[in-house]
Amino acid sequence: MRLVIARCKVDYVGRLTAHLPMARRLLMIKADGSVLVHSDGGSYKPLNWMSPPCWFNERDVTEPADELPPGVTPLREGQAVAPNQIKALWVVTNKAGEELRISIEEIFHDFEHDLGIDPGLQKDGVEAHLQALLAEHVTKLGEGYTLVRREYMTAIGPVDLLCRNADGATVAVEIKRRGDIDGVEQLTRYLELLNRDPVLAPVTGVFAAQQIKPQARTLAEDRGIRCLTLDYDELRGTESNVFRLF
Repeated sequence: MRLVIARCKVDYVGRLTAHLPMARRLLMIKADGSVLVHSDGGSYKPLNWMSPPCWFNERDVTEPADELPPGVTPLREGQAVAPNQIKALWVVTNKAGEELRISIEEIFHDFEHDLGIDPGLQKDGVEAHLQALLAEHVTKLGEGYTLVRREYMTAIGPVDLLCRNADGATVAVEIKRRGDIDGVEQLTRYLELLNRDPVLAPVTGVFAAQQIKPQARTLAEDRGIRCLTLDYDELRGTESNVFRLF
C-alpha cells in the first residue's frame, strides 16, 4: 500500500471525461493495482479511481514533450521550477485504454508499507450463515417443506436452497441479508432456467432476507415470488432483542 498526500489535479479520459482541479488530496495505490483519489470529505468514496487490471506509470515532466499528454509542459534541463509548475505526472491505464492522469505540483507525504494478506471481514449473520440455518430449519419456509439441496447449481450460478413443499412441488429459495430489487431479479433468472427442466417444473420461488425493501417486495409479489422475512436470532435459537407486543 502506497499513500501519498499531494497537491494535484486529476483528469479521467475514456468513455467519459472528468476533471478534478488542483487541490490537496490523498492518493492511494493498492497492491492489487487499483489507484484511488480521496479528499478529506465525502465519506469513504473516492473522488475518482481506476480499478484493476490497470498499469501505473510514474513520469517526470523532464521527459520529451511527445511522451507527455496535452497540457503538460516539459521542463528543460537546469530550468528552475516555478510556482504552480507540474513536477510529476502519474498515468494509470486500464485494458480498455482509459486513463487516469494525476498531475502533481507538490508532494507532502509519500509512504509505502506492506500490509500483508488480509483475512477478510467476518460478520455474524451473513448470507452463508443464514443459508445454513434455514437449511437446518427448512420448515420455517412452511409446514411440510423438505430440503433437496443447498447451492443447487444452474448455468448462471447456484440457487441457495432447492426445496420441496408439502405437495411435492419444487421451490427455489434465494437468501439475502438485505433484500433489494437485484436479488429479486437474480431469483427470477434462476426460476426461468429451472422451469425449463421437466423434472423440476413447475418451480416457484421464495425470496428470504432479514430485511426486504418495499420496492423489492412489490416486484417479487408481482412475479409470483413469495417473500419471507428471516429472524436470525430465532433461527439460531437465541432470544431476539427486538421488542414485540406479544
